[in-house]
Amino acid sequence: DEEIERKIISMYAKGMTTGDMEAHIQDLYGLDISDSTISRITDKVLPIAKEWQMRALESVYAVVYLDAIHYHVRHEGRIVKKAVYIAIGINLDGIKDVLGLWVGENESSKFWLSVINEMKNRGVQDILIASVDGLSGFSEAISAVFPETEIQRCVIHQIRNSTRYVSYKDLKPLMADLKRVYTAANEESAFSELEKFDESWGKKYPKIAISWRKNWAELSTYFKYPDEVRKLIYTTNTIEGYNRQLRKVTKNKGVFPTDDSLFKMLYLATLDISKKWAGRRRDWGQIYSQLSIYFEERIPE
Repeated sequence: DEEIERKIISMYAKGMTTGDMEAHIQDLYGLDISDSTISRITDKVLPIAKEWQMRALESVYAVVYLDAIHYHVRHEGRIVKKAVYIAIGINLDGIKDVLGLWVGENESSKFWLSVINEMKNRGVQDILIASVDGLSGFSEAISAVFPETEIQRCVIHQIRNSTRYVSYKDLKPLMADLKRVYTAANEESAFSELEKFDESWGKKYPKIAISWRKNWAELSTYFKYPDEVRKLIYTTNTIEGYNRQLRKVTKNKGVFPTDDSLFKMLYLATLDISKKWAGRRRDWGQIYSQLSIYFEERIPE
């Protein structure tokens, strides 16, 4: 019965456990369903999900956020940690869309390269700005396929990574000094704030300023843009919010039996999550007019 199947797929998409689903169907329809029935019904989604994953994309994206989220999957009798690579794009109309979900081995630049190549094969000709977490080898992978793309490393990830070992009593004053760096008016004053930061904290925490200097080229991209554009790119918030919702849906699943079962659940959850993404960003008019000045030759008429 189609209604029951739809119900099962919708419960599955929301992350209900099989036990809960069985009880629910029993309550609603007085029917006993088994794990294998649930599996058979939700498997019907797979070909549709695979088609979605191969659909044509737009030729130009204003921003693409790239990140990975990790899950445990059974593989040849062992439990292995898999990375799911995620790309969310904002097109030139300010509309947000999940471009794809790729289940791969652990994070590597080689895998990212195949993800970015696949996006190109699906029609993407240019990405103005890529907003990424601090994964090594990432920029090389993007530049190999889209040499003109500006890369903005997520400032929030950088802050988190660099303050991980700061003692609790130092955290507040240190964060206040660090904030002067990333909220500076322009790159020049940001760099001099970094120098000041290093004078104050370098003896106690030498690694922080070293790490910021090392990643400076990609951390400081956003300084050249006005505020609206900065807010759009300096953090991967967009993708983190989405990841949080995926985690909520998958939290009852300790281990996925196969890559396909993981992909199927994330695809259904994605459909559910993106229903709530209403239209274009409110501030898109302003952002777009700024982008069209900065990327004049790259934005199609």
